[in-house]
Amino acid sequence: MPRLPLLCYASRPMPQHVAAAPTHRTDPRPASAVSHGVGLAGLVGLIAWIGVARVYGLDGPYAALVNLLACGVPMVLWSLIVDKVHRRPSTGIDWSRVRPWRETIDTSLIKLVGLWATWAGIALIYGTGRFYWDGNFRFAMWCFGTAAPLLFVLSIPYVLWLDRRLIEPRDGAWALGAWLTHTNTAEPELIYAHLRAWAVKAFFLAFMLAIVPPGFAEFIRTPTFGILTDPVALANWLITFMFVIDVAFATVGYVLTMRPLDAHIRSANPYAAGWAAALICYPPFILMNQGGPLDYHPGTAEWSQWLQGYPILLVIVGALLVLLTAIYAWATVAFGLRFSNLTHRGVLTHGPYAWSRHPAYLTKNLFWWFSTLPLLSTGTLVDAARATLILAAVSGIYYWRARTEERHLREDPIYRDYSAWMSRHAPVPRFFRWLGGR
Repeated sequence: MPRLPLLCYASRPMPQHVAAAPTHRTDPRPASAVSHGVGLAGLVGLIAWIGVARVYGLDGPYAALVNLLACGVPMVLWSLIVDKVHRRPSTGIDWSRVRPWRETIDTSLIKLVGLWATWAGIALIYGTGRFYWDGNFRFAMWCFGTAAPLLFVLSIPYVLWLDRRLIEPRDGAWALGAWLTHTNTAEPELIYAHLRAWAVKAFFLAFMLAIVPPGFAEFIRTPTFGILTDPVALANWLITFMFVIDVAFATVGYVLTMRPLDAHIRSANPYAAGWAAALICYPPFILMNQGGPLDYHPGTAEWSQWLQGYPILLVIVGALLVLLTAIYAWATVAFGLRFSNLTHRGVLTHGPYAWSRHPAYLTKNLFWWFSTLPLLSTGTLVDAARATLILAAVSGIYYWRARTEERHLREDPIYRDYSAWMSRHAPVPRFFRWLGGR
């Protein structure tokens, strides 16, 4: 954001009893855990691969997985080479002190027991839940089944190598292994934190992998001949592109939860209200899907139907929806390697997070309101009122999610500083305070 020049009026000095209002110069925004370059590097790689895929018609699931690599690899390289995130104290790694392997081998073996037991429990849940073997989730299960043997083998040298460099190698995986093998006394809270973190990753990574191929294929297959003359088709195509970006960055974020990248999970939300607010927004617990109790679509129509015959309004609303989706995707890109629900993986203060604490939730809900226009109904006024109230309830759930996430993040003093700065300077919080007359 450009800084405004400071104006001095020598003839009218400020009274001594009046304090100057803080400015961005005197009250700088807290530093972000992620740089702009990380997300931009991943975006360049993603766009480059999508260009190749469109030229050659590569729209299958393997091409969608390559899209994840094209997004993730540049971000890893930027993080290590440019930002040097592996040198940050927050990794918990001391590269200058490498212990002999004999000092850490017992800890590593116990940790592997805990890690493998965690994976076995996740596999049991996947295998038992029929939900995971229907529809798009079958692709996610194929990915996990293919990767499992390789991850099992690679986990051995990775844990042995990392534990020699960790300042405190006895983490949650070690605590679980110690409890299972009765080899040491472990703090229960370490085990609970470990299981919460892996529960987040297991639940959301399966969902993200399930939706990667269909969105990618839809964007690649959509013909673009004459699309510039059709504002509705152009808007829908660009919106699909924004969701391809969002899903790719989110999936990469769930995969690369690694300490050497400083992208590990510091903590998973320990509050039941936070989990409830998040889980009801995703299958199989989702309440907003078709036929669900919070399905606001019956009796409504899409924006393109309501605005037929009004070409200028079609262009304006279509552009607005694309803009909202672009900000939504930008909010995910800003995470770089760290996107994840229900977790703390470092405080973001840059990009759209310099304008709003929850830009993704805000733009997502605005998109639903403008794309559906629930006050207009294809049926009766009762249908319109019902759709409006239900969509308001959906927006209320996202407000609840935001509050529960803040409750968790406020345990970190860095987030408290960021939140206080946002209250003083950010446009969106100040706008809502103005609406409330404060």
